[in-house]
Amino acid sequence: MLLVEDISVITAVHHPLRRRMHDYLLLYGTSQVTTLARALDTQVGSISHHLRMLERAGLVERVEDPHGDRRTSWWKLARRGITWSADDFADSPADALLAREAQRQGIRMQIDRLQRWHRHHGDPAYSAYDASNTEWTAWASPDELRELSERIVTTLREWQASIDLEDGRERTPVFFFAHAFPTEP
Repeated sequence: MLLVEDISVITAVHHPLRRRMHDYLLLYGTSQVTTLARALDTQVGSISHHLRMLERAGLVERVEDPHGDRRTSWWKLARRGITWSADDFADSPADALLAREAQRQGIRMQIDRLQRWHRHHGDPAYSAYDASNTEWTAWASPDELRELSERIVTTLREWQASIDLEDGRERTPVFFFAHAFPTEP
């Protein structure tokens, strides 16, 4: 599990456009700025600005044009994922405030994606997919909850690595999110 100690990483990736850019690079790999701009329906200048913000946070990095053209700008992810908690920033009131807002932004994005799925579920492009809905309530200590999170991340990485993207099967991007937290019945 990647522990993030710098609040700039959290705030960088939780900007709505930067999150979409991060997710695009995660799914499609190394991309040219103009490709990102077209895919995300955003101006090239804005994409370039936000890529530099992600670069400063260590989330993306420039790469050489695969065709040797030095006039184009290509980027890739510097790392695949981020796992963090707003509690990681409790020692600094300013950072804790930023972390809580990033957390709220992330939850809004997760719920928005789920709601979009439900709105488009009848569309032919989505009809072959049935979203999963898993809920679970149990007892756990803080250490056991951290262990659960680590196991889920490990399972997701193993599952993703087991998929042969070159096998000719038609696929669409999918989004998985999970939250585990203390609760009451």
